[in-house]
Amino acid sequence: MTLHLIKLCVGCDSIADLRRWQKQRIAAAKRRGRRYAPRHWTRMMPKRRDEILDGGSLYWVIQGYVAVRQRIVGLDRRIDKDGRAYCRISFAKTLIPVAPRKHRPFQGWRYLAAKEAPPDLAAGQRSSEKLPPARMLAELSELGLI
Repeated sequence: MTLHLIKLCVGCDSIADLRRWQKQRIAAAKRRGRRYAPRHWTRMMPKRRDEILDGGSLYWVIQGYVAVRQRIVGLDRRIDKDGRAYCRISFAKTLIPVAPRKHRPFQGWRYLAAKEAPPDLAAGQRSSEKLPPARMLAELSELGLI
């Protein structure tokens, strides 16, 4: 059974901002002659790792709204130079906008059951690289316009 993660996207104001930031990281790695896959580091390894790797995604909360997801392609335990354990969450490069849903702030990551995950926006609703802010998309969705 597929399980997802949800996390705040601190420092990003929009999906376009997240996309730009990830592209900059990829370009910087290429300049150094390295490959870079989008990833995030966190202290805790999910105990339900196998369920997440069975098609799970990381849903990003941007400016108070669940706005976009990225498919999780790896969860790896790493040890830093001081002997502390970390979890590296690796993602597919594709950002998939979802129907925006308001979400309160929280620390770390949380599990998100597949049945509770917001649906992806239809291709026609996300054809533009510059989507409106999540708050505006949420209001349009509440009005039944998207």
